[in-house]
Formats: sequence, structure tokens, C-alpha cells
Amino acid sequence: MKYFKLPPAAEMKRAVYNKDKSYDGIFFVAVKSTNIFCRPACPARKPLEKNMVFYATAREALFAGYRACKKCRPMELTGTHPVWVKKLLDKIDLSAVKKIRDGELRAMGIAPEKARRYFMKNYGMTFHAYQRSRRLGNAFMNIREGSKIDDVIFENGYDSHSGFRDAFGKQFGKPPGKSAGTECIVTSLYQSKLGPMIIGAVSKGVCLVEFSDRRMLEYQMKTLRKRFKAAIIPGSNKYIEQVKIEIDKYFDGHLRIFKTPLVYPGTDFQIKVWENLKLIPYGKTVSYAELAEKTGIKGASRAVGTANGMNRIAILLPCHRVVNKDGRLGGYGGGLWRKQWLLDLEKNKLRGEAKSI
Repeated sequence: MKYFKLPPAAEMKRAVYNKDKSYDGIFFVAVKSTNIFCRPACPARKPLEKNMVFYATAREALFAGYRACKKCRPMELTGTHPVWVKKLLDKIDLSAVKKIRDGELRAMGIAPEKARRYFMKNYGMTFHAYQRSRRLGNAFMNIREGSKIDDVIFENGYDSHSGFRDAFGKQFGKPPGKSAGTECIVTSLYQSKLGPMIIGAVSKGVCLVEFSDRRMLEYQMKTLRKRFKAAIIPGSNKYIEQVKIEIDKYFDGHLRIFKTPLVYPGTDFQIKVWENLKLIPYGKTVSYAELAEKTGIKGASRAVGTANGMNRIAILLPCHRVVNKDGRLGGYGGGLWRKQWLLDLEKNKLRGEAKSI
């Protein structure tokens, strides 16, 4: 799992004492005297300084033995970026050509170090690297759609042909003149009710839906690059926007069947397993042994479990509906608490509908 650098201790203490919501998602504070951990802006009484312990992720706090606070619910994010991040992302979208430098960040009341930490933790790159990738991503899309390279260079804010060609070649592994028709993987951060998720899509559909704190995320990204022979860039497309809407409806209990096209290359066996995951009805579960039999390889529970763990499209390919033969949850890349939450969501929805009949 990636290690995320925490802000200075004095800065974190100040955020906790000021109940500063802008730090939610940047770090978590655990309280030794109560054995619970919270968001920085938790409405509970301020802890004594000597009792505070800081963690970069909720997972780290859990592994250290702390329980999640019932008041601020640190395991369930609000579904949105902090206000200052949303303003920053909106500004990038409105002026994709212009570089937002540190001076402008400070003028907006945002410390450059704070922006760097947030983008490193949530996007895996610094704020300035995110801007560069967005500009290159826009350029790539323009070229694929038939725009002339000279126009692309000008429209995306590059000062010279050589600078653009060098940056483009490093990102996509080929010069811009040879990129027409080339695939790329567009990724976007989605703030779900169960925490941040990374959604990725290619030109034919969604290829990635993963919780951002999953330990295998880096490996899954490398696999995607290899499978599609494509670079990964931040941005969005019609499939990403469609699946965000559908997942929101799913979490609210208003959607059972996803219609967003999916693309999931893998081995023949993996694809068979993933295809059978789609056939498991909403609110139902099957065992690994049953899934192996449905896949056509009776007794291959262990192999099916491995393929299940390699699924890169959480929720839409519902690997959370596969459990042990004795009914226990088994494994889940996003954490067993999320698996239980998803199963409870579906079962409670079905139970509620049955009562209303």
C-alpha cells in the first residue's frame, strides 16, 4: 500500500482544534483515551493534545486498533470533495489551458503544500502534475478527433512544438503525429458513500471501478496499461459520467441493473468468472464452489476466488455477492466492512419491497 506523508503535527493539531473541514480526507485523528478515530472536523469534544495520534488513512487507524467514531463516521465520506478542492477542480476545468501556479493558489487562500498533499493522496500525483496530465489528456483527445497538431499545441497552452512533443512522448510513449487511433485510459476520482473510488474508461466503456485505498490498486493500474497498451490520464468521458450517476442511484437503492458498457480484458478463465458474476441476482449470494460450477470447472473454488480478487470493476461486476460455503463473507479487495455494507444494502432493499406488497 502506498505511504502518504502527513502534514506537520502542528498543522494537524490546529485543524482539529479549529474543526477545519478542509482537512477531511487528508488525515484522521485517533484519541488514545477513548480508543476511537475521527475526521479532523468531528463535532465531538476536542481531545487533549497528549491523547492525539494521527494517521494518513482510515485503514491505518483501524489496523492500529481504533474504532470509527459514530458521530463523524470517518469510514463514510460525504460524497464530495472539500469545498476548496471543488473550487480548484472547477477552475482547472474552466481554464484548462492556463497553468495555476503557487502564487495563484495562495491568492485563492490555498497553501501549495496542502494542494500537493491532497492530490498526491487522492490522485497519485502532485497538483501541478495533475494539471500537466489534464492538458496532455485534452491534447490527446483533440488529436484522436482529427485536430491538427499546431492547433492542439496552441489550444492546450504549450509555448513550443518541442516542449509539447517531449511531454507528449513521455506520457504516451509515441510522438503526437502517430497517436491518431491510439487508445488511452481516462481516470476520474469519484467520492462515493463508501469512500473515494477510481473510475477508469476507454473509448468503448468502463474498465476500472476500484476503491482508492485498495492495496492492489497499483497492480491493477499496471495490468490495465499492459492489457490496453495505453497511458493513463486524469479526466472524464461519457462512460465515466454515466457510471457515476448509476452508482449514485445504486447506493440510494434506486438501481439494480447497470447499463454502462464494460470492458474487462483478462485470461479466458478470468473472463468466464467475471461474466458469471454479472448473472448473480441483486440481493442474492453464491458460494465460491457454486460460482466454480457455474463457470464450468467444478471444484475450482480456489481458482475462482483468485479470479474474483482480480476483478477490476467493483460493484458492477458484483464480486461482493460471492461468499464462503458456510455463509461467511470470505475476502473482498475493498475491505470486508464494505462487502457487508453492500450486501446489507441489497438485502434490506429487497426486504423493504417484500413488506410493502
